[in-house]
Amino acid sequence: MKERASVFRYAGLEVSDDALIGHYELDGRDFEESVTFEGVGALTRPAVRAIGELWYLVAGLSYYKTGAPRQVDLASIPVGERGRALLRGALHDGLGEFAYRNEISLDDTVVSGGSSASTYAPLLGANRVLTPFGGGIDSVVTVHELNPELEQALFIVSPSSGRFDPLEATAEVTGLPVIRARRTLDHQLLEDNDFFNGHVPVTTMVTLLAAVAALASERGGVVMSNEHSASSANLRWHGRDVNHQWSKSWQAEQLIADAVAERVGGEFTVASFLRDRSELWVAKKFANLDQYHHVFRSCNRAFAQAGERRAPTWCGVCDKCLFIDLVLSPFMSRESLRDIFQSEPLANPALKDQLAALVGIGLDHKPFECVGDPSESALALTLTSASEQWADVAHVRELALLASCDVEASEMFEPRGPSRVPAHWLR
Repeated sequence: MKERASVFRYAGLEVSDDALIGHYELDGRDFEESVTFEGVGALTRPAVRAIGELWYLVAGLSYYKTGAPRQVDLASIPVGERGRALLRGALHDGLGEFAYRNEISLDDTVVSGGSSASTYAPLLGANRVLTPFGGGIDSVVTVHELNPELEQALFIVSPSSGRFDPLEATAEVTGLPVIRARRTLDHQLLEDNDFFNGHVPVTTMVTLLAAVAALASERGGVVMSNEHSASSANLRWHGRDVNHQWSKSWQAEQLIADAVAERVGGEFTVASFLRDRSELWVAKKFANLDQYHHVFRSCNRAFAQAGERRAPTWCGVCDKCLFIDLVLSPFMSRESLRDIFQSEPLANPALKDQLAALVGIGLDHKPFECVGDPSESALALTLTSASEQWADVAHVRELALLASCDVEASEMFEPRGPSRVPAHWLR
């Protein structure tokens, strides 16, 4: 077992007109992360800086995890009660998978320091919104389902190694303007160091960067694309839910919204447009957007930080490729899906065990990936298995008979659970 470090300290945030630079220390080792924005106004305005400070708090977890110390010192960074609640949630739940995989309980981590937080009134345009765009089916559907009366722009975060080609190609199809941020991680994270490794709440970081960009361009809200099943935990460990998608969950959305409101008031909205929708509802909508079918990409291997490690096509064998093939299969022809993937993940007998895990058979927990809950996957498989197109794929029918869905099919296509989406975002 690796030894945990002693103290992680927030060493200061630099804010210039177009960049945020966060400084951190772990037992005397310095880390630095920077984010440079394009197409926005000055980040130095008080309301914008205030949200930058929230980003700085959560972004620090990428460096905290390297040593997972029991003491965190916020120094004099403005935090606020709700900002502290967000950091606490991101630490204990956003790093839940990290803790599980490394067999480290973070319950003994003590956070000290931090100063009170002031509230600033930003300049807002309620009908001008910013939509973080990842190039997958969720964000594409959000773009098209959002009220067309809104003035919408995309927000894209790229690494210092260069833009992601499939994401850029998909964004171009939307025809919408793009506001950008370039994120440069400390080089030590990318080197072969003796660090603890694991999943961090990246989507929470991106959400806060989008809020920075939206406020700096005088927009009234950030439109996320996190659907209902993102709140579904993978497993329970040491009395705590472990959710790979915690950053996209209802709990995280509320914590982020509360912390943002504490700093800039309640007029600015951060909400997920798909919060009360299932992945099946999203897939059905996406199936009709054929202009995206040959450019979109959800396979994580296309989005590696290092450019030379990025896969040029769908890999066809990971859980994400398999899930996207599965969830689209009730609504698109088998031939069309084959054209997209240049393979058939769902028909591949080598992926039978992975498919079984997606639909809740075999593996004792949902795969650690951004996929729907087992009920959604089971229903998709049931619908697909009834199609003659898939009659020759024995394991599809076999697993469909074994899988169980605890909700009626009709419920998957109706709103499910709470949503914070304001009325003027809807058609």
